[in-house]
Amino acid sequence: MRTAQQILADSAVIAVVGASRDPNKSAHSVPLQMQRHGWRIIPVNPSVEELFGERAYATLADIPHPVDLVNVFRPAADAVQVVRDAAAIGAPAVWLQLDIVSAEARRIAAAAGMDYVEDRCLAVERAVGALTRLG
Repeated sequence: MRTAQQILADSAVIAVVGASRDPNKSAHSVPLQMQRHGWRIIPVNPSVEELFGERAYATLADIPHPVDLVNVFRPAADAVQVVRDAAAIGAPAVWLQLDIVSAEARRIAAAAGMDYVEDRCLAVERAVGALTRLG
């Protein structure tokens, strides 16, 4: 299994389930920061048509191209289904944001052979590793 930093370094396209249009929420500021550092962010939110200058999709299954990482900004109870959906689209990795922990989601990811991170922030790991996809 890859480390959190290896997953980020290897990923170019991140689907963000629960991406928010509210700039005061981390589900908005974290994906936006990742985009500013060069990652392509695909918002997954059935309530919006576009976020971060990208088309938003209602579900992971609606995204018409592969994603390298599924980032989850949903409660732990919802993470189980998100991980199932990520496995169904063949995503190689799933990342549950800070304070989101699910033993069942971890088990599903392991059974599907996906790399799995939980209770960690993408933006913090990016900063700690001084990672960028720019230039």
